[in-house]
Amino acid sequence: MINIQMVDLRSQYHNIQQEIDKAILDVVESSAFINGPAVKQFADNLAKYLNVKHVIPCANGTDALQIAMMALDLEPGDEVITPSFSYIAAAETIAILRLKPVFVDSDPNTFNIDIESLKKAITPKTKAIIPVHLFGQVCDMQPILEIANNYDIPVIEDTAQAIGAEYTFSDGTKKKAGTMGTVGTTSFFPSKNLGCYGDGGAMFTNDDTLAEKLRMIANHGSKVRYYHEIVGMNSRLDSIQAAILDVKLKYLDNYILARRQAADKYDALLKDMNEVITPYRAPYGYHVFHQYTLRLKKQNNQEVHKKLAQKNIPSMIYYPVVGHKQNMFSAYHAIYLPVAEQLQKEVLSLPMHTELTDIQISYITDHLKEIVYNS
Repeated sequence: MINIQMVDLRSQYHNIQQEIDKAILDVVESSAFINGPAVKQFADNLAKYLNVKHVIPCANGTDALQIAMMALDLEPGDEVITPSFSYIAAAETIAILRLKPVFVDSDPNTFNIDIESLKKAITPKTKAIIPVHLFGQVCDMQPILEIANNYDIPVIEDTAQAIGAEYTFSDGTKKKAGTMGTVGTTSFFPSKNLGCYGDGGAMFTNDDTLAEKLRMIANHGSKVRYYHEIVGMNSRLDSIQAAILDVKLKYLDNYILARRQAADKYDALLKDMNEVITPYRAPYGYHVFHQYTLRLKKQNNQEVHKKLAQKNIPSMIYYPVVGHKQNMFSAYHAIYLPVAEQLQKEVLSLPMHTELTDIQISYITDHLKEIVYNS
């Protein structure tokens, strides 16, 4: 039987085991477990990779979003725009800070924030926009930034699923996801394209003053130990995770290439299936395929998910309930966002990772076709 994982972290580790083990042991030997040299080294190397002035590590991607909003001095009741079809972290963090989430619709092709829906959501109370680069595809940042600049609204890029993705502006300028807005945030959750072996996150910015404030908030509001200038929190990337990430950063572009090649193989094998819509690749973006997410035109995604599982093929539905329909946001249930609400019924993500083989992809697509055609 073919053993297929949704994400195969073990095989990825085995390919770089000696480097990873040495990096971990070096930290243990140094005993610099918190804010050690490994953290600064990784932050510096990631800043070079992203071509951004400042990388501020923290404990996880949700903390990164919270710290970013705290640093922008948003006040209770301020409105923050974010897509409903996304992971809950952005909307949840908005609510934690007693801000008001404003849910907007998604583009049916990219699954990312819909520009027209964003325009309509702007009010005098709008104090931030959080575009989420979903599934590895960068949002259409040029019009988003133009809207934000017109209204003097900061942009917080959620890059948890798209580190390494790239956007091309109309003048040919290229920038990495997370480096175009006021501040970028990311997660290093193990399954991410750049993932550690626990929790981790970071923020990116080119603004020196904002960078200092982000660092302070992540460190109890302090620049000097025991002297606390502003209200902050305790959010740190530990040295062992930083050391692991620094090793994996060297391979990130290779990992992305492997994912794109796997996506190409999926595309080729599914191109004649009228019943599915394969992932769209926007002309302005370099897709890094954190997920390979289909749209099922006729079949129920829950049923196809169950039938694939019976064939020992993992799949996932990201996301079965959109943000404004979650129980925690019951006051928003009357909102109608047609694309988001349709996507939750149609999307299905197939296995996607750096170790996928041609045999595995053929096995997955053969059984997907069998299930879809016989439904």
